[in-house]
Amino acid sequence: MRAAAAQETQSGRLVLLCLASWATPGAGHLWLGRKSKGLVFLVALPAMFAIGIGLHGRLFPFDMSEWLVCLAAIADVGIGVPYFIAGALGFGAGDVRAVTYEYGNAFLIVAGLLNLLVVVDVYDVALGRK
Repeated sequence: MRAAAAQETQSGRLVLLCLASWATPGAGHLWLGRKSKGLVFLVALPAMFAIGIGLHGRLFPFDMSEWLVCLAAIADVGIGVPYFIAGALGFGAGDVRAVTYEYGNAFLIVAGLLNLLVVVDVYDVALGRK
């Protein structure tokens, strides 16, 4: 009985750790005591996201009729809380006429996908695989 309770506690901790890592880039590594990695992610990933917004990139909507737009939206949400803050403040409308529009989109999408890889890394570190 105790082993099952310990397993549930471990699973719950892993879920919270991964959610924290997704919501705030670098938070999971900081939680696990990997300060240098955590600080790099905490600075670099939101900076990439901000550069994407500054380059007139678009935060894609969840449009199920267009698969590539839907996949881009999933990638954008991968950055966590910065996505919701930018959307609430009215950023990320995108300006197709801007020369930097596609570069902005690339920065936004890559920042989200990199953060999802950071979440996977946190999961592996927490399980002792790294």
